[in-house]
Amino acid sequence: MPKISPKTATQRVAAAQPVTVRPGQVRPGPVPPSEPLIGTRTWLTLIIVGFAGQLAWTVENMYLNVFVYNTISTNPAVLALLVSSSAVVATVATFLVGAASDRAGRRRAFIAGGYILWGLSTAAFGFVQTSAAAAFLPGANAVVLAIIAIVLLDAVMSFFGSGANDAAFNAWVTESTAPANRGKVEGVLSILPLLSMLVIFGLLDGLTQDGHWKLFFGIIGAVTALIGVFAWFMLRDSSTLVVSGDSYLRSVIHGLRPSVMRTNPRLYWALAAWLVVGTCTQVFLPYLIIYIQRYLRIDGYAIILAVVLVSAAVLSILGGRLIDKVGKLVSVLPATAILVAGLVGMFFARGMGPVMVAGTVMMAGFMLTTAAISGLVRDYTPPERVGNVQGLRMIFAVMVPMVLGPFAGAAVIAGAAETYVDLGVVKSVPTPWIFLAAAVIAVFTVFPVLRLRRATAVAGA
Repeated sequence: MPKISPKTATQRVAAAQPVTVRPGQVRPGPVPPSEPLIGTRTWLTLIIVGFAGQLAWTVENMYLNVFVYNTISTNPAVLALLVSSSAVVATVATFLVGAASDRAGRRRAFIAGGYILWGLSTAAFGFVQTSAAAAFLPGANAVVLAIIAIVLLDAVMSFFGSGANDAAFNAWVTESTAPANRGKVEGVLSILPLLSMLVIFGLLDGLTQDGHWKLFFGIIGAVTALIGVFAWFMLRDSSTLVVSGDSYLRSVIHGLRPSVMRTNPRLYWALAAWLVVGTCTQVFLPYLIIYIQRYLRIDGYAIILAVVLVSAAVLSILGGRLIDKVGKLVSVLPATAILVAGLVGMFFARGMGPVMVAGTVMMAGFMLTTAAISGLVRDYTPPERVGNVQGLRMIFAVMVPMVLGPFAGAAVIAGAAETYVDLGVVKSVPTPWIFLAAAVIAVFTVFPVLRLRRATAVAGA
């Protein structure tokens, strides 16, 4: 091998000088290799910061619903309101913070500071109780006050969490990866939500079973805040980061312009496919734990979820490598077919064993589908609009699905009219029809995917 000479003194001095990055200019850095590699530091940051964010999102997306259901109100419309309002706030936050980080030319400060505030607001959930509401305003309806308080606090938490994770962190991931390795990266990222569920179910679920909600939320909040400190010292902004030259307002609304949509059809068709898949999962996901507990009457739901999450995570990692080999666009519809098969299986599954099998197929299909679509969105993202595209992703993948999905699920639950009596109170129970409704919605993924294939063929012509 030829010997590589050390840098000259002039090169070392030049490298040490601060460089001003002007709008539209790429941050100076090493030329990426033809076969891009992801360094150990980047992998560690991606996994640790991403995993901590998913711990907090698991609490917000699943356990907050259980907390409200068990301590405040069993009305499914309340849970749907909580989920949908959070999604709207999260989307707005992603647009605002994404545009701000594009113009600032850095992601680290937004990630670190946002995670710390995210953790503090998550810890505060445990203090929202009907007894506290009654003591605060004795003459008012304590349940209504508690619902208002939890919705407002959830909005605050969602703003900090989405700004840090959905906007800044996801933009950093796009800039730190390349099309050739994004299937593998998305395969790893897609298992983090499941691993976070597994960790919480295995280590902290007992706290919720015993009603120790303050300690439960406090632990998750503390971990999230500490990872914010970790991110400040560990994370480095990517050398591929491009600074937006637009004004702040133009940066915020850029991706919403019809002219931009016409010039980037592949990006928007990929986002449309994500909207369908996201809506499908939100029909059943907010009610999943309640369904296993109350309809199937399985007390050991943590065991079921542990088996499902581990199995689906392994399949997702293996599938992520396959996605890179065969292509993301080719992989979307087969992965969606797996998701539909799992949802149909969940409709018929009864008992621990069948639910484990059907749940594994369902979650593996979901993760592989989102991994392929998410990778496509990153591939089609303009380099100078990475932060702005995170806001678009929130509209298509989070806000609209989390507004439509939970209310569709609530309507299915109400239509089935399954109830049980707890201490003299009649409560609604989720039924298997939520999975069949989700499967019907998932089938519609075929339409944006076919349009995406057509747009890709035109672009390649």
